[in-house]
Amino acid sequence: MRITHGVPRFESPTAVTIGNFDGIHQGHQAMLRRVEAVAREQGLQSCVLTFEPHPREFFAPEKAPSRLTSLREKLELFACLGLERAHICRFDTGLARQAPDAFVSEILVQGLRARWVLVGDDFRFGAGRAGDLHLLQAMGRRLHFDVAAMHSVLVGGRRASSTLVREALAKGDIEGARELLGRPYSISGRVVDGDKLGKRLGFPTANIQLKHNRPPLAGIFAVTLHGLPEGMRRGVASLGLRPTVKANGRPTLEVHLFDFAREIYGTHVRVDFLHKLRDEAKFPSLDALVAQIERDCADGREYFASAVSVAG
Repeated sequence: MRITHGVPRFESPTAVTIGNFDGIHQGHQAMLRRVEAVAREQGLQSCVLTFEPHPREFFAPEKAPSRLTSLREKLELFACLGLERAHICRFDTGLARQAPDAFVSEILVQGLRARWVLVGDDFRFGAGRAGDLHLLQAMGRRLHFDVAAMHSVLVGGRRASSTLVREALAKGDIEGARELLGRPYSISGRVVDGDKLGKRLGFPTANIQLKHNRPPLAGIFAVTLHGLPEGMRRGVASLGLRPTVKANGRPTLEVHLFDFAREIYGTHVRVDFLHKLRDEAKFPSLDALVAQIERDCADGREYFASAVSVAG
């Protein structure tokens, strides 16, 4: 997949879908697959237009929701779904003030050479969110591109949305989030040096660099880790503030892998969250913490043994 930034200057005509696509849940996936299919049918390049930062982070960063996916994670998922191009528009003051008709003519038509555009039926764009589906369709007729609208995708009778995924993760409903996403919720990042407390306590951990300071979930989880030469590894993860060892800590993701001792600093990995074992808690001593970690590891192993038994 080819990734571009800044002012687009595409050479080949495209089929385009537009959005933030945070989490890339099943509704997003349906849109992206439709764009890819239409592009193949019409001899166009499939393209996704997305924004960085998220507009809500630009206008009110303190009120913006937790990110479900970093930009890198989104791009990786776009590529997995077969998109040929991804163009990233920097959301800044200039873009926020751009009139809807200028957005269409300058970015979609002149920049991306859009011939077919897919948006959600509630799509809004341009300064003050003044542009809508009807305006886009009218401009399409005038500037010679087709417009299609995608209706909501229902999962288990509920409209798939990033908000619903966040709500499921926040309350520890990992299985519900997985249903909405069509895959396990995951966080990817590089393994970085930590304070090595886990190693001193007898449970070495891989400290995963977080791209955002407010993850959408917290607690202790059964997880799988992907990206190592050895293949997928099972373990337990702690995601939270570590109140037993830090007074005012920042969110930290640490993964203890079962039966694994090799150092993996610098490796880019993906952590899939499969099941929540418990909430994060503050313990009166390190000995009490160690005892709980031992129980967490036993519970994690039991979860995987049960999962294998059910699968068999």
